[in-house]
Amino acid sequence: MGKNDFLTPKAIANRIKAKGLQKLRWYCQMCEKQCRDENGFKCHCMSESHQRQMEVFGQNPNRIVSGYSEEFESAFLEHMKRSHRFSRVAATVVYNEYIADRHHIHMNSTEWATLTEFVKYLGRTGKCKVDETPKGWFITYIDRDSETLFKEKMKNKRKKADIAEEEKQERAIKRQRERAEQLLTNSEDSEQILMPGKLEGDDQKVKLSLGSSSKPPNDKDRPDSSSRSVFDVMDKPLKKSGKDTVAKLGDKGGGVLDELMREQEEAKERHNRKDYWLCEGIVVKVMSKALANKGYYKQKGSVRRVIDKYVGEIETLEKKHVLRVDQEELETVIPQIGGLVRIVNGAYRGSNARLLAIDTDHFSAKLKIEKGIYDGKVLKAIDYEDICKLAQ
Repeated sequence: MGKNDFLTPKAIANRIKAKGLQKLRWYCQMCEKQCRDENGFKCHCMSESHQRQMEVFGQNPNRIVSGYSEEFESAFLEHMKRSHRFSRVAATVVYNEYIADRHHIHMNSTEWATLTEFVKYLGRTGKCKVDETPKGWFITYIDRDSETLFKEKMKNKRKKADIAEEEKQERAIKRQRERAEQLLTNSEDSEQILMPGKLEGDDQKVKLSLGSSSKPPNDKDRPDSSSRSVFDVMDKPLKKSGKDTVAKLGDKGGGVLDELMREQEEAKERHNRKDYWLCEGIVVKVMSKALANKGYYKQKGSVRRVIDKYVGEIETLEKKHVLRVDQEELETVIPQIGGLVRIVNGAYRGSNARLLAIDTDHFSAKLKIEKGIYDGKVLKAIDYEDICKLAQ
């Protein structure tokens, strides 16, 4: 076995020593050489290979340093993005995780001499949110990814579009109501036109004198009641036809208004009816038979958080245990008469209301909305599945 053989104790000891991280001051980035002590680093600096690399470095030092700085920054931020994308973490923790790779770009080859200078640089350039605390520097990654920004932009755009659509519907319904009221007003005016009625008194009659014909009528041909007028003859059928017309117009106006209200309700129902109903702040009942062995079957709990619209993080009311249950295994809870409920689905989704009465035969409830644009509106025949008790 030779003096410098691979399996000699000295060779094995050298490999063990070189396996872990060494001091940064004894690392040569140009040669990518790590030395264990000052003597080794001095010997390396006197070597021919290092002298050649330093000649290359001397030709354009600024360009090489800036290149290493860019690589170090990009690698550091990439690690920050993958490991601590949405958290506030100490800068030393991120740096120690980054340098765990032996082949990383070392800081002594960059334009920053210390980690504090590098952290301040990230804060000045707006790439991270930097906080100085008694425990050290803390950084938070600012996500500027194009895909994330696009998703956020589309989400805000959808919210604005929904708000604009609701306002548009409200304006259209308001115009329709005004037209219906105007139609009812016109119907009342037509009633006054069609029913001249009595001008001054019940006994007054309007007399008409007819022009003479070729043969004057005899006294026998004249009617006995000479004071009868044309309006007296037409008075009764005219009043009847006027009332029928007004009733017909009134029914038409009320039908139009009812139709507008019905269209409004149907539009709200189509817009707000979803296949998911979970929301924070309501009380639900766990109906999962898989959790029956653990004692959670038919236990009530409040929804603390909703995950991906269909899964709820439930905190049981009795034991204060936290469970994650799918909405298919949950059931809404109906409070006592006079209790507060949240409308979780349907036309008035998201509104808070007061429970006025329940219909056990049809599994429905009567509600009165509190607060919001529909404050004071009374809703009838709302299904049990569309309302849920509010957590205290």
